[in-house]
Amino acid sequence: MADSPIQSRKLWDPADPKNTLAYKFMQHVNSKRGRNLQSWDDLHAFSVDHLNEFWEEVFQQHPIIHSGSYSRAVDENARMDSIPAWFEGVKVNFAENILFWPDPQDPSKQTTTRKRDGAIACTEVREGCTEIKNFTWKDVREHVGLLANAMRARGVRKGDRVAVVASNSFDTMTVFYATTALGAIFSSSSTDMGTKGILDRLRQIKPKYVFVDDWAVYNGRTIDLRPKMAEIESGLRDIQEVEGLVSMPRWHDKPADVSGVPKCETMASFLRAGKGDETLRFERIDFCDPFIIVYSSGTTGMPKCITHAGGAVLINSRKEANLHRDNTAFDAEELCTLQYTTTGWIMYLTSCLSMLGGARVILYDGSPFQPDLTTFVKMVGEQKVTDLGISPRYMQTLATAKPPVLPRDVTDLSHLRRVTSTGMVLSEAQFEWFYDQGFPSHVQLANISGGTDLAACFAMDTTMKPMHCGGTMTAALGMKIEVFDQEIEGGKGIKGRPVSGGESGELVCTRAFPTMPVKFWDDPKGEKYFNAYFARFDNAWTHGDFVSIHPENKQIHFHGRADGVLNPSGVRFGSAEVYNCLDANFNDEILDSVCVGQRRPQDMDESVLLFLLMKPGKKFTQALVRRVKDAIARDVGRRCVPKYVFETPEIPTTINLKKVELPVKQIVSGKTIKPSDTLANKECLKYYYQFAQVEDVVKPQSKL
Repeated sequence: MADSPIQSRKLWDPADPKNTLAYKFMQHVNSKRGRNLQSWDDLHAFSVDHLNEFWEEVFQQHPIIHSGSYSRAVDENARMDSIPAWFEGVKVNFAENILFWPDPQDPSKQTTTRKRDGAIACTEVREGCTEIKNFTWKDVREHVGLLANAMRARGVRKGDRVAVVASNSFDTMTVFYATTALGAIFSSSSTDMGTKGILDRLRQIKPKYVFVDDWAVYNGRTIDLRPKMAEIESGLRDIQEVEGLVSMPRWHDKPADVSGVPKCETMASFLRAGKGDETLRFERIDFCDPFIIVYSSGTTGMPKCITHAGGAVLINSRKEANLHRDNTAFDAEELCTLQYTTTGWIMYLTSCLSMLGGARVILYDGSPFQPDLTTFVKMVGEQKVTDLGISPRYMQTLATAKPPVLPRDVTDLSHLRRVTSTGMVLSEAQFEWFYDQGFPSHVQLANISGGTDLAACFAMDTTMKPMHCGGTMTAALGMKIEVFDQEIEGGKGIKGRPVSGGESGELVCTRAFPTMPVKFWDDPKGEKYFNAYFARFDNAWTHGDFVSIHPENKQIHFHGRADGVLNPSGVRFGSAEVYNCLDANFNDEILDSVCVGQRRPQDMDESVLLFLLMKPGKKFTQALVRRVKDAIARDVGRRCVPKYVFETPEIPTTINLKKVELPVKQIVSGKTIKPSDTLANKECLKYYYQFAQVEDVVKPQSKL
């Protein structure tokens, strides 16, 4: 059922594994440290069994701009749940590393090599692709200098928080880099998030300034954000640390009049405090000092304020970009990345980090489906994007359109080398559509998983191994991934038990890694942090995913969130297996679905409920229900057939279009929840309350 298949189709082969940065890294390690690393699996084993050696080699072979020195990368004997420090004695600045390149002879100094003044650093693209503007590295450095000096004049110092409620734009990115240039801490939320969700974040971190877009454009609609500005100001009025709001113009030639918003000024007014000084001055901070606060989804309550360290994120980005993706093997000016994301998602950080290696970054704001499904795809070809980041939902929309939109038929994708997908489980049907119909065969489909909690990947792609259908290619270097038996309830001091090869269980990481959060903001005793990751199994990070590792190709298969694992009559399987079945068999009829377990206080066993969102013009019938159950019995297993199948008018998602199961599961299990404003459509949850008394909705359907 949830276990990985013995055989899976090979879909992609690396061009030349021995001509990669990872292979060269191994040879250097072999020569310097007397190792005998020959394969990717050898390198991964070395990276998790010898943490000090591996991370020191990353630090030395792929340096970041820094000062100071260290005696070891980390104390390998420290308990993981003690959150050990990394590279103690080293100081770094995030923005400095983004805007410059380390001098090859002395990494404490900067150089503009690979980030030359006249080269294009980023391209801002607005919805519909009618507004496209390029910015050179010189432009970026000048704008960051102007804003950083204005912030400094207004009293922003190391450790202060600066927040944005803004779109994915050049101005937002400038605030990010200016904030971190000062050693201050950045936080971002998207403009489409509800005011309560924004305040749930900001009231916890108490920012000195909040930068807010004056207008938003999405899906063809123009939205005045000044009422939201006023609500944010009102909601923060009692917090003395907050100095005020700054309005960022969506259109620079006609900024909105914000005189009616209390304690709010325009960006032009704020910049005058810096007196036109463009000089860049960087405050280097300790390797493990905070530089950004990101947030858990908070779909059923207050979000956790996850605080990440600048040095850790920088060195991990070097590892992922260079050793996994072979980035610096390319000329920097050939690299062009586009990650479709809002600023409220961890992938916004990923997008900005692409500039670390000198790549041109496309900042796209708005719907990718305006004015039609081909516009965004054509732009990818025209801008010669090499690395595209999208979601399974986006691919599903292209594949199920009438007629389907096949990117390789729409535009020239000869420059495209990789498409990353994350945010939800990527079905095997989508893997096959990608290669059989959607994209050119040379493109690597990089299914990745990790996220907000670690500002990194637990599982991702590599240019040294073939890729098979389903799951993710490999555990990330330095991440000791294991699968623990989920039958163990766990608790403080309870050891986990690894499952046998190929069996499904709880995804854990059992050795420390640099991007473990340094803390949760507003969690002085660390209790929220410990309970989030370490309360389940002793000294092991529990991530909350239900996974298995393929016994042959070692790809990691994600079957859904562990808290959403279905368990009727003791049969455990992931919701993703049901979704895969529906994708493979009912693409023409079913638009989306959500599958959850129901176990109320009075229930002796769990029942599985499946809700189907029909495509326009398609009808939900009992004949369809029978066909769905038959398909699940055939493809997933007879004991995995949902007891109830219902139609639903809407599937709950986060603002970043991640399908949300847990609130539905809680509601149908008899709980009344308070959904967070991070849900894009929280009103739709009201529909599901009726199913807490499912017997009153419909007579029990017979099991197959």
